[in-house]
Amino acid sequence: MDVTRNAGIGDLVDQFRSSSIQARNLGRALEVWENALTDPKRPTILLGLAGPLIAAGLRKVIRDLVDWGLVDVVVSTGAVMYQDLYQTIGGRHWMGSPTADDVQLRSLYLDRIYDTYVDELKFEETDRAIGKITEEFPRRPASSREYLQFLGGRFDDPASILATAARRGVPVFSPALIDSSIGIGLTLYYQANRTAKERFILDAIRDNYELVQILGQSPRTAVVYIGGGTPKNWINDGIVMANYAFGREGEGHYYALQITTDVPHWGGLSGSTLDEAQSWGKISKTATRSMAHVDASIGLPLLAGALWERRKRWQPRSRLTFDWNGDQVRVRRSR
Repeated sequence: MDVTRNAGIGDLVDQFRSSSIQARNLGRALEVWENALTDPKRPTILLGLAGPLIAAGLRKVIRDLVDWGLVDVVVSTGAVMYQDLYQTIGGRHWMGSPTADDVQLRSLYLDRIYDTYVDELKFEETDRAIGKITEEFPRRPASSREYLQFLGGRFDDPASILATAARRGVPVFSPALIDSSIGIGLTLYYQANRTAKERFILDAIRDNYELVQILGQSPRTAVVYIGGGTPKNWINDGIVMANYAFGREGEGHYYALQITTDVPHWGGLSGSTLDEAQSWGKISKTATRSMAHVDASIGLPLLAGALWERRKRWQPRSRLTFDWNGDQVRVRRSR
């Protein structure tokens, strides 16, 4: 690598491809993403998010990926979307120390996420705000996608991931939504409405049905996994469902890249290789793919910055339009 070329972040990450170890994998990840963006078959790109990404300072990076049209569907843990809402409502993430006295932090109502602090009282305020806002949602079953679109549409925050996704018409799913502080807010809503004849019910299986329809109407799919966890498994299971249960023609995801710090030899999902996913039919046998074992707080800004700097390669990229009618969706691809 020649850092004296001073040709920008895009050139640097591109040089990684001719380097070694994880730099090479990250450079290949850029190549995979760009191939998906420029494929004339217009793949549907799904972004899976897991881990302390907002605490790591990646809120605007993720928001920009949605705003620029680099991803078409977002699948996230509830925690990532919750901390997006927490900042929308006025909460902050402060620089701290991983060696802090946690008992003292508790007395100050500061919660620690490794070297970052958040406000416990503001978390409680956010939880209660979510419960109160949910009173305005229709009293019927709904998917996480519909509910998160509702939450995103409630706030005029240009820095918010959820608000930007709602404005851009990008679906955001969270198949494990209750495993987050959004779940606490929904529990407060449940407590206030549990004896009511009708109330909002989170329908997780409807999430499956909605996702499978999107995948079924996609000539090709690409996946970008930041971390692993439930979003990775759920997106991968979705393509299997679409193929054998709903008659989609084709194999698994055609493009795949992942940034993770987990490793495969423990047998866990977050570290399992994209090659392993080929044995399940989740990743196509002919897929172009790259898995970089890099901290997302480093890897994702490098990829996003490189893509933005090299945007003439993929702009303009048409956006997908999702026409929702209850649990049915028609995906339109503009020419």
